[in-house]
Amino acid sequence: MSEPVRFVSRGQVVTVGPDVPHTMTALEYLRLRLRRTGSKEGCAEGDCGACTVVVGELADDGNLRYRAVNACILLVHQLDGHALFTVDDLAEEDGRLHPVQQAMVDAHGSQCGFCTPGFVMSLFAYFRGHDRADAEELKDCLAGNLCRCTGYRPILEAGERMFALAGGSTDRFAAGEAALATQLQGLARSRMLRHSTPDGDFLAPETPEDLAETLATLPEGENWILAGGTDVGLWITKQRRNPRSIVSIGRIAALRRITDHGDAIEIGAGATYSDAFAAIESLHPDFARMVRRLGSVQIRNSGTIGGNIANGSPIGDSMPALIALGARLALRSRAGRREMPLEDFFLAYRRTALQPGEFVESVTVRKPAADSRFAVYKLSKRFDQDISAVLAAFHLRLDGGIVREARIAFGGMAGIPARAPKTEAALAGLSFTPAAIEPAVAALAADYTPMTDMRASAAYRLLAAQNLLRKFCHEVNAGGKIGVEAAE
Repeated sequence: MSEPVRFVSRGQVVTVGPDVPHTMTALEYLRLRLRRTGSKEGCAEGDCGACTVVVGELADDGNLRYRAVNACILLVHQLDGHALFTVDDLAEEDGRLHPVQQAMVDAHGSQCGFCTPGFVMSLFAYFRGHDRADAEELKDCLAGNLCRCTGYRPILEAGERMFALAGGSTDRFAAGEAALATQLQGLARSRMLRHSTPDGDFLAPETPEDLAETLATLPEGENWILAGGTDVGLWITKQRRNPRSIVSIGRIAALRRITDHGDAIEIGAGATYSDAFAAIESLHPDFARMVRRLGSVQIRNSGTIGGNIANGSPIGDSMPALIALGARLALRSRAGRREMPLEDFFLAYRRTALQPGEFVESVTVRKPAADSRFAVYKLSKRFDQDISAVLAAFHLRLDGGIVREARIAFGGMAGIPARAPKTEAALAGLSFTPAAIEPAVAALAADYTPMTDMRASAAYRLLAAQNLLRKFCHEVNAGGKIGVEAAE
C-alpha cells in the first residue's frame, strides 16, 4: 500500500501524494508544486548554493536541529518527518524582515540577487544554531554559496550584524519550536515508508533488517540505495536516470550510530560527515582538517561516509585517509554479515565487492598509536569545495626514526582509491630521512599509472605524489605541523 510523504512547512503538514515522481527534487517540488519560487536553481548539482534550504529535525535529545542543505539534489521524499524552511518563510506577515534578511540589506550584501536566497538560508541555519558569530565559522558556513557580483566581505559583515539586529527580541522560530517538535513527533513512523508512483517506488526502511529484506525482494530493474544523495542526486538532475526503486537509508537510526570502542571508532553508513566530524577529529586532527575541505557545509550535512565508500568513486577524499588508517568495512545482507579491509572493497573503476542485496553497514577505524605519524594532503585548485587532483594519506609507525610499518594510500592516482604496496615495501626498515627515502619516492611510479584529465596531467599527478611523500618526510623530521593545512 502506498503511503504519502509528509513534512512540516509554515506550521502546516504538507502531504506529497502518489502523483509526485519518486525522483522529484525538493527544489522542483517547491517551485513547481508549491509555487514558492524564492529558492533558485543554479547548477543543479549542489555546488552553487542558490537552492539552499534549511531542514529541521528532532535530534536524539528531543531538541530541534537545523541543517542547511542543497534542495536541488535532495529528493522531496527525503523530507518525510522533517520540517522545511525556505527564504519565502522568513519575513513576518506584516513585511518586517528577519534579522538575517535585514542584515543583508543593511550590509549591501546583494547585487543581482540570484544567489541571495541561498546565502540567507545558510546564514539562517547558522543563526538558529549560534548566539554569536565566529569569523572563521562564518567563512565555512558560506563556502557552499557562490556569489559572482558582490564579493564576500559585505555578506560576511551581514553574518556578524544579524545577531546584533536580533537583539533581545523574541525570534518567532525559537518561540515555535515546542509546537514544531510536537508536530514532528506526530509524523514519526513506526514502520517502513512505502511511496509508490507511476514512475517507481520510494522506500524508507526503519531497521537494518528491514533494509536487508527489502533489498533481497526488490523487483527486477535498476534499484538504488540512497544515503545523502549528494552523488545520486546528480544521476537524476544530470544523467536523467529513472530507477525502478529508490531505497533510502535515512530513517535507519542504527546506521547513523557512531560508537567509540576505546581503541577504534565505528561509524555507521548513514552518519553524515557533519555528524561524524567529532569522531573523525578524535581519530586524527589532520583527517578532520581534510573533511573540513570536503564539499561544503550543505554537502557535509547530507553526504555520508558510507555512501562515499559504496559509491566507489576514485576521487572520494575520505577513502585514502581511511585506508591509510587501516579501516575495516562491515557489509550486510539477508544472508548475514561479513567484514573486509576497506582497500579490498574497491575492485575496479566504479566496481566494488558488494553482492546483490548487500549494503555497507559501517566502517571501523582503529585509533593511531602513540608512535604513529599520520598526514593527509589534498591538492586542488580551490581551498573549499573542489575535487582533488591528488589526495595523499600517509601513516607510519616509527621506532627510533626507523620505519616499522607504512600504510600509504592515494586518491586521484588510479581508477580506485588504492594503497602503494611497492612504496610501502621500499620504506620498510629505512631511516625516515629525506636522503634515505628516495628509493621509496621512485617506487611510486611503479605503484600508480595516473590519468590526465581536466584537473591535472598524469605527469603532474605523479610528480605531486612523489613530492608529497618528500614533504611528509621533511615535516616529520622537522617536528612541526604535519598535514593538509601545510599543503596549501
